[in-house]
Amino acid sequence: VIRPEPCGACGSRIRFGKAAIKCRQCQLLLHPKCREQCPSPCTPRPRHHAWPREGVLADFAPPTPPLVPALVVQCVTEVERRGLTETGLYRVPGTEQLVREWKRRLLRAGGTLPALGSVADIHVVCGVLKDFLRGLKEPLVTFSLHPAFLQAADIPDDAACSTALRHVVSKLPPANRDTLAFLMLHLLRVSHSPDCKMDVLNLSRVFGPTLVGHSSANPTPLAIMEDTPRQCKVLAQLLSLPPDFWRGFLGTEQENLVP
Repeated sequence: VIRPEPCGACGSRIRFGKAAIKCRQCQLLLHPKCREQCPSPCTPRPRHHAWPREGVLADFAPPTPPLVPALVVQCVTEVERRGLTETGLYRVPGTEQLVREWKRRLLRAGGTLPALGSVADIHVVCGVLKDFLRGLKEPLVTFSLHPAFLQAADIPDDAACSTALRHVVSKLPPANRDTLAFLMLHLLRVSHSPDCKMDVLNLSRVFGPTLVGHSSANPTPLAIMEDTPRQCKVLAQLLSLPPDFWRGFLGTEQENLVP
C-alpha cells in the first residue's frame, strides 16, 4: 500500500508499506487477514459508475428524482436518527481524521454506501456532510445565481423578499434545487429541537458560507469579507420560507430518499 486506505471489510486503515488484497473486478481493498469476511460473490463496479473525487452537485445525483445524492440522504438520515438530542449539532466539530476517512470511504463506494451506524460520534457524520458540500466545485446556489440570491435576501419587505427567493430557487439546476430543499427541511427539524440549541441564526452561520458561498471559485479578500454576513442572511431567509414550499420540490418521490 502506497497511500493508506480503509479496509473494505473491517473499516480500519491499511497503513503505508503493508500488504493488501485488491479485487480485480470491483477494486475492493482488504487486509489479508480480512479475506474470509470478503462479500462473495463480488459485484463488478464499472469505474465510470463510481463518484468523482470532486465535481458539481449533479455529478453525485441519482438518475431519478428527487435528485439528492445518496451521501447527503444517508448523512441526514443518520443525524436525524440519533443526533437531534446533541447540543451544538453541526457547530461542534468531529475528529478531522475520521471525517476525512469516512468521506473518502463514501465517495469510493459510489452508489452502495457503507452504513454510518458504526460511526460512534454523530459529529463525525455532520462533519462528512459539511465537508462534502464544502468540497463541491461550486456552491449549491451556483456561481451564476449567487448575485440574485444576495439581492433577493436584501429586499426589506418580507413578502417581496419571500417571492423573490422562491423565484430564484426555482431557477436552480434540478439537482441543486432538490438537494437544497432536502437540506432546508432537515435544518428546520434541527432548529426545532430544543436539545440541539441550534436556532436558525446559528445554523445560518454554520451553513451560509458552505451553501451560499461566493460568486466565483477564487473570490478576492474583499469579496470574502463582504459576502460572509450576506451568506448568513440568505440562508436565514431561505429557512424562513414555509416547509411546504420545500416539500413541493421533493414531491411524491420522497420515499425514494430512504437510503
